[in-house]
Amino acid sequence: MTQDTGAQRPGISAAVITHEGRVLMVRRRVREGELSWQFPAGEIEPGESPAEAAVRETREETGLTVTATRFLGERVHPKTRRSMSYTACTVVTGTAYVADPDELADLAWCTHSEIPAYVPYGLFASVQAYLDEALGE
Repeated sequence: MTQDTGAQRPGISAAVITHEGRVLMVRRRVREGELSWQFPAGEIEPGESPAEAAVRETREETGLTVTATRFLGERVHPKTRRSMSYTACTVVTGTAYVADPDELADLAWCTHSEIPAYVPYGLFASVQAYLDEALGE
């Protein structure tokens, strides 16, 4: 029997979306261990770049049209053991809403100081550095 470390599964791409001094967080309907609130994210499809996946997943989950602006890094997530990539995005059009109620329970636009309440175990260092720069209070 082999242990599933997440390495055999497609990578996950997360969209770090900032708009008007806030960052978009979504709450999954089904928790992934300690993860409840996180960035819009999903599996990277064959032939798709992490940035393309971040843009697509954002549209599917929140109804927002975003553009990828900067690759923030990648890692194996310490909680899920999945390969993760993070892309900074900005809003092009739309208003965020729960567009995929089977997957999402809620969403929130968070200020810099509110992030620890949503993600108490901390963010990936390069994502935190980006948000400190983009939203710094």
